[in-house]
Amino acid sequence: MKELQNLLISQPHRIQSGNANISVTGITADSRRVVEGSVFVAIKGVQTNGHQFIQNAVSQGATCIVCEYCDVNIPDDICVVIVENAGYSFGWLMSAWYNYSTRELNVVGVTGTNGKTTTATLLFDLFTCLGYTCGLISTIEIKIANRVIPATHTTPDAAQLQGLFSEMLALGCQYVFMEVSSHAIHQHRIAGIQFKGAIFTNITHDHLDYHGTFDHYLKAKKQFFDDLPKNAFALVNIDDKRGMVMVQNTKADIHTYALKRMASFKTRLITNGLEGLHIETNGKEMFTRLMGEFNAYNLTAVYATASLLGIEDTLLRTRLSGLTAAAGRFDYFKVPQTNVMAIVDYAHTPDALLKVLETIHKMKPQSVNVLTVIGCGGDRDREKRPKMAKVAADWSHLIILTSDNPRTEEPVAIINEMAAGLSSEQLKSTLQITDRREAIRTACHLVKNGDILLVAGKGHEPYQEISGVRYPFDDKAVLRETLLGDFKDLNN
Repeated sequence: MKELQNLLISQPHRIQSGNANISVTGITADSRRVVEGSVFVAIKGVQTNGHQFIQNAVSQGATCIVCEYCDVNIPDDICVVIVENAGYSFGWLMSAWYNYSTRELNVVGVTGTNGKTTTATLLFDLFTCLGYTCGLISTIEIKIANRVIPATHTTPDAAQLQGLFSEMLALGCQYVFMEVSSHAIHQHRIAGIQFKGAIFTNITHDHLDYHGTFDHYLKAKKQFFDDLPKNAFALVNIDDKRGMVMVQNTKADIHTYALKRMASFKTRLITNGLEGLHIETNGKEMFTRLMGEFNAYNLTAVYATASLLGIEDTLLRTRLSGLTAAAGRFDYFKVPQTNVMAIVDYAHTPDALLKVLETIHKMKPQSVNVLTVIGCGGDRDREKRPKMAKVAADWSHLIILTSDNPRTEEPVAIINEMAAGLSSEQLKSTLQITDRREAIRTACHLVKNGDILLVAGKGHEPYQEISGVRYPFDDKAVLRETLLGDFKDLNN
């Protein structure tokens, strides 16, 4: 149990009724989880408004209600605390409940449309290789040192986050690297976290189903940097035209990285091929097994972050050169019998898909054909569907439009919206196969010796969500099963 008045110290509030000089047993924003002595925080969510459940929470034993308004009759002995934004207050209350764990951790957040997972994962792997005990919070997984927890969201809610930070601190973690989604920023899931640094990778068309407009999406990302303390660093990609917009109002120490402009951390791409990248950062060369210009950006962000965190340069470059990509990010294998290269990538925005296909074209011989299998998720941003198909068609000799995670939408309707972005000429080299497994298998039978087959959109995901149900499904497993046959043991 903890004293309510001590938990409230960290934020502005007003006591409407009752007494804050009481002990409480826990904090929750879910009225179904209220027990005797709980604090219930009434948050206005996307689907529901927690203020509608205040009386339910009281009937289940809540002794304190934190809310933005209270227009229902509740007993006088219940402490009602009025705050400006209950979601923001929930983050700070959870941070206080766990004794402000992040004040003793070096937490670095990565935000942007593309590159978040790779950058955060590379940082975790790098610092682990350097001998530090680390935590990772990513789209793919959560790691606490050697313990792995499957991820359900890019950024968990405030209660989960603060619980994870507390566990990480207890197990000796010194650094935590986490993805910070625009949803998490807008919903104040990261409130109460003391960030050591923040990284901006880029921003392109995505999540307009949630944010409504690109401007709102941009402002959500920017808010992350606006809220940084002055003792943190802000590292932004200034090859993205909105890089400096992110830090217009930040109090943090600003640093920049780029491949095309002058920056605090400048990388020159020397060679980019199937054997990896040869790059020069701030005048010193480095070889890496990662491929593609987009990974040159990711590596520069990682190098810059490690430098800002005080890692010695020679050691840093040595360790960086041995790192590999995150699961489902330009994840590839070759078929010995046919020399076909199969690539799985999480690219699910037009910009991300373009970057992957551009990378493929820069690496491949002119005579090699590219076949792309692509879908778009249901119940998500519909505006990008025709754009995704057009990018695939512009850079591929043949494309197959298929299902991604249709969720509650009809797969055929999604595919039709994608096909609307194609010209009559492009439609001639386009197949539409609703069943994703069948689409991938068909692609495997159509590729010829030496061709490149890209399956994009789902990357690391081990499931396909159809009509609200998640079924086991793995793009890479289907590819390997179809392409490799008796050669499975020869490929990693």
